Amino acid sequence: MNLKNIDNIYFIGIGGIGMSALARYFKVNNFYVAGYDKTPSSVTKALEELDIDIHFNDAVNQIPKQIFNKEKTLVVYTPAISKDHKEYNYFKDEDYTIYKRSEILGAITKNTFCFAVAGTHGKTTTSTILGHILHESGINATSFLGGIAENYNSNLILGGDKISVVEADEFDRSFLQLSPNMACITSMDADHLDIYGEEEALTQSFVEFSKKVSDQLFIRKGLPIKGITYGIEDGSDYEAQNISIENGTYIFDVKTPTETYKNIELNLSGRHNVLNTVVALAMANSYGVPLATIAKALLNFKGVQRRFTYKIKTNNLVLIDDYAHHPTEINA
Repeated sequence: MNLKNIDNIYFIGIGGIGMSALARYFKVNNFYVAGYDKTPSSVTKALEELDIDIHFNDAVNQIPKQIFNKEKTLVVYTPAISKDHKEYNYFKDEDYTIYKRSEILGAITKNTFCFAVAGTHGKTTTSTILGHILHESGINATSFLGGIAENYNSNLILGGDKISVVEADEFDRSFLQLSPNMACITSMDADHLDIYGEEEALTQSFVEFSKKVSDQLFIRKGLPIKGITYGIEDGSDYEAQNISIENGTYIFDVKTPTETYKNIELNLSGRHNVLNTVVALAMANSYGVPLATIAKALLNFKGVQRRFTYKIKTNNLVLIDDYAHHPTEINA
């Protein structure tokens, strides 16, 4: 993919969490960015505050004039749009250059050292923790996130163009577009069976993804794929030990293949977030970030919006906002 002659990027479904991160990325890199979405949201409002033109009616006559310069325009769409979408079909009939979101992300990762976070659960929190660790460690990575990171109030942690952190999304087999150097797989529970039909097909797609990893692959212990393992007190290569909770903060030790680091503090709820933290730590440490630097970065990590976010927390009432929509996630 050559963007040398492209000035304009138009997003169909710009309000999607993954699409909006790409829109931010291209806007910061001085492209003219515009798009359509079905309904206004906090995400589209934030994009409009960056002077990105957005409209909410599927109507060709509402597309900004600049976008009609076909030779200078790239169109990006989400598979979530319907086949009869008027704007999409206009661009298709007029022979515009059109890519899926996953193809654009794949092109970006191909030209970077790519950290990819895969799994049916935990992708967003794990990739956000990893992106935060790298940022706090002075590593100039750009992280494309599937949620709004509380520390940055954004789904994009902007860095340079040499290192990327991405969510490797199994939906529609999108993660097979990526070129990961280092990756992890957090889980492989049956999900997206409307796409895959059977759990076996989902599992096979993760196997195919694992074969695309060029350097190191980290696997939750117990999954049927070979890699460097991580877990909680289960003999993994990277293992959380001696977990305790003090005033809502998880405190634990981490054993790596070469050392043990004591009393890491994590201000997130749930043992599943300890697991997410351990694999983010493992990836950063394998890249060369010292454990002491990682532990310091975790002290100020605030989490991700809608990932077990407390809206009300009193002695009499607790209200939690969470994205969980799968039995395993709800159980966590």
